[in-house]
Amino acid sequence: MMSRTLVVGVDAGATTTRCVVATVDGTIVGRGAAGGANHNSSGGDIAERLKAAMSQALSDIDRRAVAGGILGAAGSSGAGRAIFGTASAVAWRDLDLSGDAVPVTDLEVAFAAGTAGTDGVLLLSGTGALAARFAAGELARRCDGYGWLLGDEGSAVWIGVRALRAVLAALDGRGAPTVLVDAAKELFAIGPGSAEETAQALLTAAFACPPAALGSFAPRVDVAAEQGDPVARRITTAAAAKLLHTLDTVEPDPGQPVVLAGSVLLSPGPVARAVHAGLTRRDIGTVRTARDGAAGAAALALARLTGAAVRPDVHARLTGHERPRG
Repeated sequence: MMSRTLVVGVDAGATTTRCVVATVDGTIVGRGAAGGANHNSSGGDIAERLKAAMSQALSDIDRRAVAGGILGAAGSSGAGRAIFGTASAVAWRDLDLSGDAVPVTDLEVAFAAGTAGTDGVLLLSGTGALAARFAAGELARRCDGYGWLLGDEGSAVWIGVRALRAVLAALDGRGAPTVLVDAAKELFAIGPGSAEETAQALLTAAFACPPAALGSFAPRVDVAAEQGDPVARRITTAAAAKLLHTLDTVEPDPGQPVVLAGSVLLSPGPVARAVHAGLTRRDIGTVRTARDGAAGAAALALARLTGAAVRPDVHARLTGHERPRG
């Protein structure tokens, strides 16, 4: 009976919600995805996004085998906890699943995706950005993660917003010329026109986007920086410095692992490279990657189900974890 028992893990980010269904030995038997479910920046119905991702993952599975789940989300701290908790309960109920749907933050699922241990630091930079130090599996200290308007320094959205500011400054003469102007026109499908017309078209397009979508400009900023554009280089250099400062602020314990998460840190580029170089200069333990937050959520669900820490071999099977560096 126990071998047929399943758990659900969900990682609801600002741009994408991912779900996995797994057995107790860490074998993933279902996957699903839907749009973002961060109430601060994604827009749309959170419960419907959760339900869509879980429905897809459970499409060929006997739902009666599900014993519980962990659902993690960006923007689910503080006041957002109640909002996400309600949405999780609604989605779970609508899918007629048994067991409990336990809502947690994206910090917990990202850290669990990178390590089976309970002590260390998470440094995340995707749509948002933050650092968090864990001790005995509990959040001991966090820094940033305050959303696109008030924080998330070094995130994809932070990079995208600063790049768009630089583009507008280049167009009206306040700033230096930059290839990011053409990159922004291509991204937002803006045709030929004067500098003023281009600026106004960019304003219209940018304000029409959900804030999380502005992070889609970040990969183009990386490319421009790699090609030597001084404006793009300043932005990516500043992003890496912000992330390393955020990491330092949570005061990592020497020798403990650092888990890197989020598209900015897990994709090749100048920001990820500079952050890795900064970690090398610090007294940091192994550096691990968290590429599947939904699998991290499933690992937490397994631990909750069994009442014991997930074995390293089960964790590796579940997360597809690579050998750590260092």
